[in-house]
Amino acid sequence: MKTITRQKPYEEILQQLIFGNRLFIFGCGTCATVLETGGIEQVLELKEKLQESGFLVTGWTVIPTACDEMTSASAKENESAIQGANGILVMSCALGVQRLNLYLNKPVLPVLDTLFIGLEEHPGYFMEACAQCGQCILGYTAGICPVTACHKGLLNGPCGGTNKGKCEVDQDRDCAFTLIYNKLKEQDRLDLMKHYHPPKNAQVLPRPRIKILEKKEVEQWV
Repeated sequence: MKTITRQKPYEEILQQLIFGNRLFIFGCGTCATVLETGGIEQVLELKEKLQESGFLVTGWTVIPTACDEMTSASAKENESAIQGANGILVMSCALGVQRLNLYLNKPVLPVLDTLFIGLEEHPGYFMEACAQCGQCILGYTAGICPVTACHKGLLNGPCGGTNKGKCEVDQDRDCAFTLIYNKLKEQDRLDLMKHYHPPKNAQVLPRPRIKILEKKEVEQWV
């Protein structure tokens, strides 16, 4: 499972840089490296571009995993170079940007757009797997999520636009409910196609979503 990102257009990155010309760059050694959006090579490419544009890069590093506690250690290791910068550019998903923002009292800016959480179906091919809606219905849909697999995000289907198993929005893609139907048929559970799913209840997990571990859950990790 990977967080799928893409690099913002260079012009959009420059538009954020209105506070000074001294920058520090963070990359991510996990998802962004796999996606080739924020690994060592991409960090060095951005560094070179910025220098050609007249910016001074005080330093750079690629955190093994930018969205966890390793960001704090990396920030401390590079404290001197960070202090010499006016702002921080982050080549990771939005989680890495927000994590670094907790530790640094400087502008922390995203270089990447975060697209979705993806499941690697085969090497280099990622499919959105979960919208993290908090109301999972995979037990009724043969493990196929209609919220992510259906272009319209329908909970009940198929709609009237399905045609020979393909979606009317994108005819190169399979209709999510055709996939669900075929899988349920294989499992002899087709009766579940008749089950009605009410609209999602937005009050189940109001934003921002919060999970607080019980004391016993915390203790097992200590």
